Amino acid sequence: MGYWKSKVLPKIKKVFEKDSTAKKAAAAEAIKNFDESKEEISKEYEEKRTELGPKVIEIFEASTAEIKTLVKDPKEAGLKKQTTSVQKFLDELVKIEFPGSKVVSEASSKFGPAYVSGPIFFVFEKVSTFIPVEEKAVEPPAPETKTEEATSSTEKEIVVEEEKKTEVVAAEASEKTEPVAEPPAKVEEAEPPKP
Repeated sequence: MGYWKSKVLPKIKKVFEKDSTAKKAAAAEAIKNFDESKEEISKEYEEKRTELGPKVIEIFEASTAEIKTLVKDPKEAGLKKQTTSVQKFLDELVKIEFPGSKVVSEASSKFGPAYVSGPIFFVFEKVSTFIPVEEKAVEPPAPETKTEEATSSTEKEIVVEEEKKTEVVAAEASEKTEPVAEPPAKVEEAEPPKP
């Protein structure tokens, strides 16, 4: 066991460490090249926008729920969990010649989606412009009992406002003339009807 830990295990670690650092460096170079070509990709995207729309929507609708969520709300954790789904989605975009998807798909298949997340999210951002925004469901109308309560609370507000007005009028009158001995009358609040 001592031989294994002292001789074999360190050599295995070195092989994998070199591989991952080289992979990271190559992925960084691919990202740099992609960043330099973003303007060209954006121009090509604007030119092909009308013809790509229906194709992108079709591919998006056929994809898994996880990919739909990832396209709408791109996150690193989701990208790492769904690497094969992301690669399949990118391959589908390559088939319809979506701008930038070929370069991103190649980099993703070579280095893994986690290493080239920036370009993948850029493509997802462009894809998301074709996706219709889901509107939130309209709230159903409130039951009638709440409407009656709202009406009674409105009545309470009106009564309170009238009470304030009488106090203001009484205060103005007292300033001009002698002080009024009577305090303003209390208005009883209406109780909401019981169901």
